[in-house]
Amino acid sequence: MKTAKLLSIAAAMALATSIAFAEQSQGYTPSPENLQARKEFAENRFGIFLHWGIYSTYAQGEWYFQNYPIDKYEYAKAADAFYPHRFNAAEWVSAIKASGAKYICITSRHHDGFSMWDTDQSEYNIVDATPFKRDVLRELADECERQGIKLHFYYSHIDWGRDDYPKGRTGLKVIGINRDKENWSQYYNFMNAQLTELLTNYGKIGAIWFDGLWDHDQDTVPFDWQLEEQYALIHRLQPACLVGNNHHITPFEGEDIQIFERDIPGENKAGLSGQDISRLPLETCQTMSWAWGYKLEDQNYKSTEELIQYLVSTAGKGANLLLNIGPRANGELPERAVERLYAMGEWMNVNGETIYGTTAGDIPAQEWGVTTRKGDRLFVHIFNLKDTELVLPLECKVKKAFTFADKTPVKFKKTTEGVKLIFDEVPSGVDYIVELITK
Repeated sequence: MKTAKLLSIAAAMALATSIAFAEQSQGYTPSPENLQARKEFAENRFGIFLHWGIYSTYAQGEWYFQNYPIDKYEYAKAADAFYPHRFNAAEWVSAIKASGAKYICITSRHHDGFSMWDTDQSEYNIVDATPFKRDVLRELADECERQGIKLHFYYSHIDWGRDDYPKGRTGLKVIGINRDKENWSQYYNFMNAQLTELLTNYGKIGAIWFDGLWDHDQDTVPFDWQLEEQYALIHRLQPACLVGNNHHITPFEGEDIQIFERDIPGENKAGLSGQDISRLPLETCQTMSWAWGYKLEDQNYKSTEELIQYLVSTAGKGANLLLNIGPRANGELPERAVERLYAMGEWMNVNGETIYGTTAGDIPAQEWGVTTRKGDRLFVHIFNLKDTELVLPLECKVKKAFTFADKTPVKFKKTTEGVKLIFDEVPSGVDYIVELITK
């Protein structure tokens, strides 16, 4: 048996459960700390996602366990080969911070069920099951604290390898599962005990990022995930910790942010984000290449230009971008990913003022670009303009117009259609920014 943690799991869960029942009858009221955390989250605008686990050993992406008929005991042997000797929390956090990102979200436990921290709830974790024997979440949490960057934990509601998880529409190819042992109550208590560890022993956590609710979206009888009690547990342990759930539907009570997968809010090109946009802080998660977890053949990285324009377009919708990297099994961030982190950071060092702390601009996304706003300052981000004139359908009055880069005045005049910007030459570059002072 391991030594006892700082807080009794049973006591914490009992206390959280009593509060949960009270919240069910009264409704969820975010605490002042939570509301402040929401504000700060929305101002951050940029975070980095890390999908990392023993699936990285196979180098076939994070869904490898689900995509092929694999015996769960054979899959688990990857843990014995998982030795990320090149993992260096300081190097990771430094590279991510250099990109201009304000927070990191890492997979604490993905759908394959392997825990990336020293959990008491299962021996199937990075300390007990691998020769590495180091708690990478602890090291990352400590380094994030040192470097002043927030840490969020991804946590899967699914477990393809545990017998007690009630199987949904995924993980059905896994060999060796005993369906007779499905036990929701047992599995639910296991999850909540793990969440209690993460929120008790790893310092201040910015958010718990859930995934997997969609696994039961085809059930004939609606599946009761008991989210209210689980969300109440999180808010009890850390009131400022935000709850997000990548369920692809309208947010439930108790959630503090709304997540959109592979799409800017309002778009549904990937088929996962058709839900209405709520008034909660918004976040879009997107990949640098294609797969979330490291995949050997997936080297088709988006260009720096694409990533910058995607970040700006997301901010133009009033949302954050959570940009994913899949670290290798040896603990390295792929070179191409690191190159893009530093390139984005160079751009953000110059232009971050037009992204951080902004709200959605006055004009919806156009073929030429987007807008962001900060008080009386409206930033016009031009990606693609083939003319020396741009008509902006604005109702507000424009007092001044100039390039953000060097404050060169830009000619403008009021028209029946709004405000026309007049350039000496066609704007060019990754993002040609014009700042308007409005009233």
